[in-house]
Amino acid sequence: MRQKSLAADMNALNWEPYTPAEVRDGVPAAQQMLDRCDQLAQLSSLASGICRVYLSDEHKRANALTAEWLAEAGCEVWEDAVGNICGRYRAAVPDAPTLMLGSHLDSIPDAGAYDGILGVLLGIAAVAALNERRERLPFNIDVVGFGEEEGVRFGTTLMTSRACAGTWEDAWWSLKDSDGVSLREAFERFGLDPARVRDATRDDLLGFFEVHIEQGPVLESLGLPLGTVTGIAGNRRLRARIDGQAGHAGTTPMPLRRDAGVAAALAVAELERIALSDDVMATVGQLEFEPGGVNVIPGGAAFTLDIRSADDGRRDTALARFRTFADALCAERGLRFSLEEFHQAPAMHCNERLMVACDAALAALNHPPQRLPSGAGHDAMAMAEVCPAGMLFLRCTAGISHHPDEAVTLTDVAWSLAALKRVLNHLASEPRS
Repeated sequence: MRQKSLAADMNALNWEPYTPAEVRDGVPAAQQMLDRCDQLAQLSSLASGICRVYLSDEHKRANALTAEWLAEAGCEVWEDAVGNICGRYRAAVPDAPTLMLGSHLDSIPDAGAYDGILGVLLGIAAVAALNERRERLPFNIDVVGFGEEEGVRFGTTLMTSRACAGTWEDAWWSLKDSDGVSLREAFERFGLDPARVRDATRDDLLGFFEVHIEQGPVLESLGLPLGTVTGIAGNRRLRARIDGQAGHAGTTPMPLRRDAGVAAALAVAELERIALSDDVMATVGQLEFEPGGVNVIPGGAAFTLDIRSADDGRRDTALARFRTFADALCAERGLRFSLEEFHQAPAMHCNERLMVACDAALAALNHPPQRLPSGAGHDAMAMAEVCPAGMLFLRCTAGISHHPDEAVTLTDVAWSLAALKRVLNHLASEPRS
């Protein structure tokens, strides 16, 4: 991984007079976290690059390594019923509520080293700092490394955080990976009992808090290392299809064509216009023409739509406008248009109390206040179904993520650790009934 040296970053920190001492003091722990990110990066199914999917050998090895670090930090460690690795740092009093910290340990193919993983390691580092001082809070802290967030192996995202939230779906058991292995079979091979999946459900949580790289360029553009997340955009994914008539590119006159390719191009351009005017995010990630010959008029076109917004109503209105446009366009050209939805997730709004705790942590560090939404999905979306959920973003270089060039700086990781400690202190000082 491409990281600055400890000495170089210390010089940068000393040069910046606004950097609080507790951030500078956190640099050694930040370096340890980056080193641990590198260790986890070696647990990959790829000879070159990172890929670690749910219920794989790499997942098992990542859990084992993370378990060692949790134990070193003073946690009681266990693997739950869906393969999440968990550690509890006990409260100062018995029968206390529990705050959960963490993120995911799985990755996409050819991933970066920090997406999800850094959030787990920050939770461990925060607990380790408490343990070093022999300090206990009025609540338990559970640090969790979720086994599945990306949806790479079985095509469904957030499965293990949804298990914790009590929203596991039994229909998933028949899902199969690219090798034909069902989710049920993978469970059993991993050493898990499908009959006990409900044991992972948590109904004892004070809240869930996740630190994550931004995966976007906003913080870097503002020159800020951290930001309080306001919520996560609601997402809808659909498959669109346009059917026309294939024909010879040289003999079919232009006015007589039923060209599905041209209609698809016009529809994609209109989707961009609608997204810009309605203030939503819309993406066509896949587009294919049929039959695909260089000298054949496309008789069919298939493409995907990913449309998201922090406002579900605005998102749905934009999608309805696109559907109306595409229906009219295809009717005018003698084509047939169809749209099939295969994923929908509502927008998630972060808990105000946790956002205030984030803002207070940044203020205590003399960090300018900054709130921003997340366009990407996270485990916090699932956990918000069962408890208050909040997030803190840290800057990533050029906003690059889901790519080997994903990068963070040592100083920003130190900032993140200092802020997480402050969040815990803020929540610990709140009056309890």
